[in-house]
Formats: sequence, C-alpha cells, structure tokens
Amino acid sequence: QVQLVESGGGLVQAGGSLRLSCAASGRTFGTYDMAWFRQAPGKEREFVATISLSGALTYYADSVKGRFTISRDNAKNTVYLQMNSLKPEDTANYYCAAGISGGTSRHAYNFWGQGTQVTVSS
Repeated sequence: QVQLVESGGGLVQAGGSLRLSCAASGRTFGTYDMAWFRQAPGKEREFVATISLSGALTYYADSVKGRFTISRDNAKNTVYLQMNSLKPEDTANYYCAAGISGGTSRHAYNFWGQGTQVTVSS
C-alpha cells in the first residue's frame, strides 16, 4: 500500500510557475512508476507526465512538453512536477499516482492522491 499526498497548488497568473509535490508513505516508493494526471471540471482525467522507478526515464503529454518537468527523490519518497509558462488551460485538479507498470493510462495506476488545485488566471 502507498498513500500519496499532493501539495503546492494555488492561483497563479498566466506565464507564471508552480511546483507540485507528492509525498508518499511506505518503504516501497522506489518500486513504483509515478505519474501526474489532471482533471478539469466537466472533463475526463488526463495524463500529464510519468517517471520511471529510478527517475531515468520520463514522458510527457504533448500539451505540457517543454513547459513541465517531472522528477523524483526516492530518498525523500517524493515526486515533483515543476510547471513553467503556465496557461489558463492548465487549470485543473492535479493528481499524483503510483503504479507497477506505469504508462499514460490512468488504469495502470493503483494508488492515487486526493489532488491539489491549480488555477491559472489570464
């Protein structure tokens, strides 16, 4: 079992930056691929970024590529999402997820946090 707690969301102007954190409980953090998803009101939850067990491999949705960076610190059981050049369309509730197989499908992830709200004003 892994428990995930996100933090770092908030209100920011377009063009600004935020860094989200996701703290995981348990000693098995390093055995999971980690990912960030987001969900805007009235829309389905969508993939944002994923990172492999060691942190060596990352993959991004086209909509955030070049603006967002996912990273992890296995010693601190934490995964991060650095978001730069934010746009109003990035407004959503952002969720951290942990899974054995990883990938871009939300169905591949077994454990989820409660989410943190990011609002980007124009």
